[in-house]
Formats: sequence, C-alpha cells, structure tokens
Amino acid sequence: MSTRQRHIAHLHLHTSLTEDQYADIIELMSGITPHVQALPPNAVQLDLTSALRYFDLSPYDVVQLAKLRLKALYGIDCSAGLAGNRMLAAMAADASAPGDTTWVPTSHVTDWLYPRPVTVLPGVGRAMAETLTRYGLHTIGQITDLPPATLQRLLGAGPARLLAERARGHDPRPVAPAEPAEHLIADLVLERDCLDPAQHHRAVLGLADQIGQRLRGEQQSAGRLTLTVRYADRTSTTRTRALPEPTDHSPALAATALGLLTSLGLQRARVRAFALRAEALLPAADAYRQLSLDPAADRARAAEAAADRARRRFGPGAVRPAALAN
Repeated sequence: MSTRQRHIAHLHLHTSLTEDQYADIIELMSGITPHVQALPPNAVQLDLTSALRYFDLSPYDVVQLAKLRLKALYGIDCSAGLAGNRMLAAMAADASAPGDTTWVPTSHVTDWLYPRPVTVLPGVGRAMAETLTRYGLHTIGQITDLPPATLQRLLGAGPARLLAERARGHDPRPVAPAEPAEHLIADLVLERDCLDPAQHHRAVLGLADQIGQRLRGEQQSAGRLTLTVRYADRTSTTRTRALPEPTDHSPALAATALGLLTSLGLQRARVRAFALRAEALLPAADAYRQLSLDPAADRARAAEAAADRARRRFGPGAVRPAALAN
C-alpha cells in the first residue's frame, strides 16, 4: 500500500530575532499549515502536505508564498529547502543562497546527494569525518557505494547503519508542532531582602499582571496558581490555589495570587524572591466563563484588551496597572 508523499519545507531566516519576534513568525507560518516545527533561534520547518489542496498550489509555490509573507510583513529574507523529509529539506536550505529555494524532488534525491561532501550529513562530526577521510571516503555517493559490512568495520554497527540510511536520504521523523506549555511562570528577584508587606503586595501584583499578559498573548487560560516565596536564608514556602474558573483576566489572577500571599502570613519575613506559576492551562476558547450582568466586568475586559494592543505596539511598559504606577 502506497503512502502519501510528504512535502517538507525548511526556512532559514537571515536575521536575528527576539523571542517574541520568533513566536510571531511561528504564528504566521501556522496560517499556512498547522504542522509547524520551531527550530530556534532562526529556522522553522513546515509540513506542507495537507496545505497543498487548500492553496491549490504546487509545493514550490507554497514555499514562495511563505517567503513572500515573511518579506511583506516582517522584512525578512530567508533561504529555503523543499524535499520529502526533514533532513533533506534542511540540507537543501543550507545549500541555498539567501533568497533562493532549492527543491529536491523525490525522484532526484540520489543524484542530488551523490556528489555532496559526507560532512553535510547530520551526525557526521569531526571524529567520524576523520575516520572516513582516512579511508578515502569524502562524498555521500562513496558511502552509498560502500558494502555495508565494510562501513560497519570502520564505524561500528550502529553508527554505520544510521549513516547509510542518511546517505540514502532517509529520515522518518515527522514535523512535530511544539506541545502546549504545561505552565507559565513569572518571577522576581529583589535587589535586597525585603521586609515591607506593601512591597510584597506590589511584587505579587506585578507577577499576576505579567502572567495575565502572557496567557492572553498565547490564547490560554489558567485553572490554578502556585506562589513560591524565597527567603533570605534560602528557604522557601509554596502555596497553590485553584481559580474560581479558568481565566486569563489579570484582576482575577491578581485576586487569587494576593490571596495566596495573605495565606502565607509573611508579616516581617525577609523575602528575597517571588515566583508565580500558572498551571492547568487550556486554550482560552475552551475555558468557560460565568455569565455576568455587570457592565463593569465587560468594561474591564475591553480596557484590558486595549492595554494589550498598546503594549504590542509601543512595548511592555506602555501601559501599567494603576497599583503598580510609581
């Protein structure tokens, strides 16, 4: 029984990216195919197989579409490789000049690989390369022409078998989208040991606001919060509490976080650091919200969304909760 041929694209971005910028690139590529694998700091792989029918384009043209979006929206040039598996796509991208795309059709894999240096195969490090060179084995074609028993005598059974598979262009690994995070954490290390309860309150409130912004940015809701307080003597205390309902709303997160802080009864404790962790995450679209007839709740949500938009445009310090203002 035949299996559907895969079409994998590897995009190498010729620029330095911040963590947030890279996350934006992943989200952009997810608009082309849901099968996106992040390869930080500046590469990404796409399984285009299921996207071809939707766009009604050839695999090559879908890659050009992805590159056009990167250039138009972010001004980013990239070199691209297109092939039937992840390894070949990455090798094709490495062989491409900036702005170019190298397509290695399945019917041309052997011819394309044959003259290439064996050192371009993943897993061929300095020691293996020196061993192969010592016996006059410089190209991938020479590896494929070598009897398996000879290669095993040179490298050992396991490495020889793996090298032979890669030399023939085989790579069974699927493009694996990143699993959703199991938790989000925000922490704060104070400049000096802190005895002031008001400062403790302010610190935890700031962490709750950070968690809320991140949850909304990743379209997730949290069902539980854990607060850890580290003291000057390097001991720590941890408390966990379920939220009344899964939420990404900063005031709701802050209320629970401050409740955890109160339950610790720090009084005059010498605190060195706080860490707030959001757990029991789920997609925001799947989280239930209790219906409210209070118009103030809707206004608070609208204000929060506006603040998030301002932060994305002008930076994280553009809008701050009033309780955190100097």
